Amino acid sequence: MSLRFYNTLTQELAPFAPQDGKTVRMYTCGPTVWNFVHIGNLRSFTSQDILRRWLRYRGWELRHVMNLTDVDDRIIQQAVAAGQTIYDYTDTYAKAFFEDTAKVRLEKPEIVCKATDHIPEMVSLIQSLEHNDCTYLSEGSVYFRITKFPEYGKLSHTHFEGNKAGARVDTDKYDKENARDFVLWKARKEGEHFWDTPLGAGRPGWHIECSAMAMKYLGETLDIHCGGVDLVFPHHENEIAQAEAATGKPFSRFWIHTEHLMVEGQTMSKSLGNFYTLRDLLDKGYAPEAVRYLLASVPYRKQLNFTFDGLKAAVTAMERLRNYELRLTTSKFADGVNPKMTERAKTAIDQFEAALDDDLNTAEALGAIFEFVRDTNTAMDSGEFLAGDVTAARDLLARFDSIFDVLKPTVAGGAISDTDVDALIAERAAAKKSRNFQRSDEIRKQLLDQGVILEDTKEGTRWKRK
Repeated sequence: MSLRFYNTLTQELAPFAPQDGKTVRMYTCGPTVWNFVHIGNLRSFTSQDILRRWLRYRGWELRHVMNLTDVDDRIIQQAVAAGQTIYDYTDTYAKAFFEDTAKVRLEKPEIVCKATDHIPEMVSLIQSLEHNDCTYLSEGSVYFRITKFPEYGKLSHTHFEGNKAGARVDTDKYDKENARDFVLWKARKEGEHFWDTPLGAGRPGWHIECSAMAMKYLGETLDIHCGGVDLVFPHHENEIAQAEAATGKPFSRFWIHTEHLMVEGQTMSKSLGNFYTLRDLLDKGYAPEAVRYLLASVPYRKQLNFTFDGLKAAVTAMERLRNYELRLTTSKFADGVNPKMTERAKTAIDQFEAALDDDLNTAEALGAIFEFVRDTNTAMDSGEFLAGDVTAARDLLARFDSIFDVLKPTVAGGAISDTDVDALIAERAAAKKSRNFQRSDEIRKQLLDQGVILEDTKEGTRWKRK
């Protein structure tokens, strides 16, 4: 099976390969850095991390661009309330975003760009639209005239013939000719941050930012544009309109959108008391990789219902995989290779790859891994799994973890190192041999207090972190 993605634009599963056959040019709508990232945002960014890892697994290079929206109405309002510049205000949350995404092991895109660093590019794009007679002025602000782009609605598959001017179909609070028109450049308001440009004093609209930055770094036609499903309309619809009206070329070949995250069956909301950031979950004692596992476990086009039972199940699933890896590492198997185990590993790899090739079906990919673990654990118990079968099993786990990245426990700052753990285990073994059981028990408790659990087996002592 070739790699296939569901394209929101065409509403079809289609084979994917980069235009140049080598490098995938991908754009991700990044965070608006006005607050801490919540788990709904993280679900979308995690699915994009799985995507970029799988593209690379399939042998392609990546040129992945993600923007930071560091100027908009909310940012300006919050910065003013805090008595800060927008730069100081957003810097706090930009740093927090990358701290949080690093904790859940999201790879950093090749290019991260701030909106405020790209005002000239936005002005230039707006001027191109002016040249093509796609704009108009109203009270000093520049608007995109939707009637100049007849294909408007092709991404969201919405027909607007019934909409009347004045209907509220987006959030731009500015005077405009038509309800569907959107602001490209907002005229300066008293007390707001602004830039002096050929368009006049003011600041960019939200939609123009992404089109300008995407085309600067990736060219006029991208391979993939990602985002949450909530961005399809109006944001991504408007991106297409302004980009294609300026260039006359398709803006992105594939549009990949991640479905919503619910919490206990409800929309996440502060008023409902079910609004969680990553930091909230870590404060409750959950490991960041457990959050990653849960967010990645449901295919990106299916709604994910976040529950604490689900998070506990993610912890259990990870422990099962880690214990299996530990068994492979520490158990002593009879010499030889069992051809049945070799074939079983090959089948598991084929199933794992086929699942992710099929529009990143992470649930089926996980199923392939756990079926292999179950079958080979049974083979180990019966003596059918041999020493020569370990390599293939470890290879499968490595392939799995290159995408899901949950096998290695997060080590908290100041935690005991692996080397020190091994040294204490050796000391404990010596203490037991000399019948100094008090010291042996002290070492076990010392390691347990540091989050390290010991398991004594006939092959020796195994250990793992909580």
